Amino acid sequence: MRMGILGNRIGATVSLAALVSACSGSPQPAPQQSAAATAVPARPFKIAMIAKSSTNPVFLAARTGAEAAARELSKKHGVPVEIAWLTPPMEDGQVQAQRVAQAVNEGASAILLSCSDAGKLNGAIDDAVGRGVPVMTFDSDAPDSKRFAFYGVDDVKTGEAVMVELAQQMNGKGKIAILAGNQNAPNLRKRVLGVKQEATKSPGIKIVDTFFHIETPQDAAAEVVRVQNAYPEIQGWAMIGGWPLFTPTLLKDLDPKKVKIVAVDGLPPMLPYVDKGLAPVLLAQPVYLWGHVSVNKIFEKVHLKQDVPVLIPMELVKVTKENLGKWARQLKEWQFTDVQEEYLKLP
Repeated sequence: MRMGILGNRIGATVSLAALVSACSGSPQPAPQQSAAATAVPARPFKIAMIAKSSTNPVFLAARTGAEAAARELSKKHGVPVEIAWLTPPMEDGQVQAQRVAQAVNEGASAILLSCSDAGKLNGAIDDAVGRGVPVMTFDSDAPDSKRFAFYGVDDVKTGEAVMVELAQQMNGKGKIAILAGNQNAPNLRKRVLGVKQEATKSPGIKIVDTFFHIETPQDAAAEVVRVQNAYPEIQGWAMIGGWPLFTPTLLKDLDPKKVKIVAVDGLPPMLPYVDKGLAPVLLAQPVYLWGHVSVNKIFEKVHLKQDVPVLIPMELVKVTKENLGKWARQLKEWQFTDVQEEYLKLP
């Protein structure tokens, strides 16, 4: 009995469909969506970038490089690659650790990190990796953590190079000071070690002391002025970061005939220091590449499942009056918008 009723219902449905078809004049195919309409959009590949400080120009340059690499990878592979900038305004290892956890909770595909304090970040890095989010470091490493790679200079050799150049500028004799930034940063501690080791090779050089400071241009410049006033006999500065040269302050407060500076980094605001002779040598980190190279390596490792080296070396670029124009044009090519026109015109 049930089958008879079901058969009658099916027959009625078929007859109704035939009637509709007849009224329309031709059979109507079932609507179909195009393949493009039904395709599932590619899931974004999101890299959380956590540098030391959003007020430090070197990290803003690294962000520019990271975002450029993300655009290039998106176009090449058809996968939306995004950079989530989670850098704290001021250096704080504990805040960085919180940002690492935030990145994991917000679904980051990977994390790119410059460590203000490795001791405060090792646990956060290992926890992120344990929850399936790979971590790569740049500039300042956490070698005891589970990060899969580090990209940056050899910090001990960087400190040694600074001292070699400064000793040459001072003809191997005189009193110097070391400007050292954040005393908890592992990369900076190694650079200080390199300066001190190399200084022992120049018996005529005496280190007055090592001076730490908050890593903003204003704080760094104020510390240099304070120390120079307290120790007027200082004739040279080994700056393992270029912080005070991001402002023109020292061009007014220091006499290039009495004081020489050799500093790490070579951003546009620092170029007048080379031009005026106060900092005859800059050892520039190609900071744009911190972001550009690192993002490419993360994508290769995490998305393309390729092997990448654990240690990826960055080479310093020596900037002097002789190659000032060439370096200025390189900065312009890396999308720095504040390169002085007068330096771009140099040979």
